[in-house]
Amino acid sequence: MSFIDSVFSLKGRTAVITGGAGGLPGSLAIAFLKAGAKVVIWGRGTNHPMAEAAAKIGAEAGGGEIFAVTVDTGSREACEKALEESERISGGPVDTLLNGVGGNRGKSPFVDFDEAIFEDVLKLNLMAGLVVPTRVFAKYWIARGIKGCVINMTSMTSYKALSGTWAYNAAKSGVLNLNEALAKELAPHGIRVNAIAPGFFVGNQNRALLIDEKTGDLTARGKAIIARTPFGRFGKHEELWGAALFLASDHASGFVTGVSIPVDGGYLTDNI
Repeated sequence: MSFIDSVFSLKGRTAVITGGAGGLPGSLAIAFLKAGAKVVIWGRGTNHPMAEAAAKIGAEAGGGEIFAVTVDTGSREACEKALEESERISGGPVDTLLNGVGGNRGKSPFVDFDEAIFEDVLKLNLMAGLVVPTRVFAKYWIARGIKGCVINMTSMTSYKALSGTWAYNAAKSGVLNLNEALAKELAPHGIRVNAIAPGFFVGNQNRALLIDEKTGDLTARGKAIIARTPFGRFGKHEELWGAALFLASDHASGFVTGVSIPVDGGYLTDNI
């Protein structure tokens, strides 16, 4: 085994990636497979049937053991059943949870926001995207003496509020807060809790906000983001892989917990 393999290999590990049919979580599933982990992607399967998503990820990774479970991560009972199913189909205990569920729905002035949508976005990103699955996994790990690893998805809005995305701002700042709180709570059990804070990556959910579909040019919001990103471009999905593998590997980050790593092209450093 090479030095790099000894530090970053995930062989012998089994990871659940929620929202695994989505762009960024799906890309991280590819990285985990390439690093030797077994991967179980979780998702509701509303827009992307989970079995098809798993097959696509496996093909892009060039092989590996990948499985799929259809589940609503906003439900504790559903997550408990999904964890039992994940353990069964993967052939052993799950030791890594990457919380990839999340997303935003539109933008508006504060005085005009839709309260129902606000609550839905909060529940999606904070409850389904962290609280519910992490609680289920933490109880499972503590009961079995497993030193698990949680990787959450924070955001630029965890640090700086973006205009018009009120619920998303509130939810993602909450994710950062709970990332730190859970790291302290679970450390005595040997469970690490960290996060990745992606900058701006073009995906299905935000493409229309960033790129004009008719012309292919940047929208006004896309131009504003690039103007505030020192690297002058959007991120590439594979540029998240290194941070994810670092946080997932006990050899690489066994003494790291409670951190959120920005992968943002310098966005958070922008000033005047």
